[in-house]
Amino acid sequence: MNSFFKALIAGWGAKKLGGGCLSTIVIFIIIYTLLGKCDNDPKAAPVPAKAKVHSVR
Repeated sequence: MNSFFKALIAGWGAKKLGGGCLSTIVIFIIIYTLLGKCDNDPKAAPVPAKAKVHSVR
């Protein structure tokens, strides 16, 4: 998700849920972090296939 849209959504949610200045900032950070976790881009490297090892006798 684009960071601009994450900030807009988190700002709107923090405005609706926050009561005061500090709680609004905390809620914004929580929502922004959660929206970053919902990203569909895989961040982990793919697991390589196991190589077959042949033993020499």
